[in-house]
Amino acid sequence: MPMHPIETEKTTGWRGSRELWLEAAKQALLEAGLDSVKIQPLAARLGLSRTSFYWFFGDRNALLDALIEEWDAKNTGAFITACDAYAETIAEAVLNLIVVFHDPELFEPQLDFAVRGWAHKSDAVMARVNAADERRLDAIRRMFLRFGFAAGDADIRARTVYLVQIGYISMQVQEDRAARMARVPDYVRIYCDIAPAANELSRFHARLGFEPGQPASSL
Repeated sequence: MPMHPIETEKTTGWRGSRELWLEAAKQALLEAGLDSVKIQPLAARLGLSRTSFYWFFGDRNALLDALIEEWDAKNTGAFITACDAYAETIAEAVLNLIVVFHDPELFEPQLDFAVRGWAHKSDAVMARVNAADERRLDAIRRMFLRFGFAAGDADIRARTVYLVQIGYISMQVQEDRAARMARVPDYVRIYCDIAPAANELSRFHARLGFEPGQPASSL
């Protein structure tokens, strides 16, 4: 896939910024894989000098470490925040979590896919991915425990919820949005044995800017 220049209005002087270099690295990873995340191609992409990179990162490994930290903070953080969010019922709690699966501002599935691919080339990254998976599973377990589910039941339900989502990511599923949203009530019922109430679904749809019956589009 061709590399496209990133807008540079947010640069701070001629060196750019740490955030700009990180965003360029992320886009390169998503578009062409780990081997494309190199200093000179990123400098060319940004229209900056190679030496400006070293104002923000000691070397390429420091950039890669920062990229992993950003992925973990955003994607794993989204799970933890959603699972800890207020909910009156377990159905509403599960809907809070499902919002994460549908909102790329909260969770970037393509970045998760890219990092998992990267993990096959690096034992250190694989360890980070495994740790992130366990933190996400633990957050979902705690969500079920909060609503009175037994420990074993909470664990199996957490794995069911999470591994379905990882399946969507690993299989790169492209699905009509309306069809996927229509399945949500049944997913909730299967995950927690309680179907969401109409007002809970309405709030869920509103958070995602979705109106039942709107024209179909792919996710």
